[in-house]
Amino acid sequence: MADKNVVTKPAGRALLAAVEVAQLRKDRPEIQSGDTVRLQVKVVEGNRERLQPFEGVVIRLRGGSVNRNFTVRRITNGVGVERTFLLHSPRIEKIEVLRHARVRRKQLYYLRGLTGKAARLKELRPMTSKQLAAKEAARTEKVAASEAATQSGVGEA
Repeated sequence: MADKNVVTKPAGRALLAAVEVAQLRKDRPEIQSGDTVRLQVKVVEGNRERLQPFEGVVIRLRGGSVNRNFTVRRITNGVGVERTFLLHSPRIEKIEVLRHARVRRKQLYYLRGLTGKAARLKELRPMTSKQLAAKEAARTEKVAASEAATQSGVGEA
């Protein structure tokens, strides 16, 4: 009897894992704390269903797998509004990441006490291909210069 219970538990976990994997949405972008996102949320009003946009800063990420959720904060008419969404929820139609910010922590609760310019986050801008090529060229130049310096230093000693 005890052996039967031991066998069914892993099978039960495997079944649960299979169901969870089936619920995961593949069309979700990778979001992090500090990102400014625009969500299209399905809202049911009576017998009608419509999409409602919600745009704000991700201040919290929690959980994992199917239970992963995030909290978005925005200021509406001078009042801070926070909503928590499940990342893989069927109620979320679309998630757009508008900008990334440089933050040093995962939970940005300190933004609740800040208003106006103080509540701004430092934006991370992706490099263009031209900027990336220039940075790479400068790095290779620097490496070549340091190699030349070590070569000439070794010859003199």
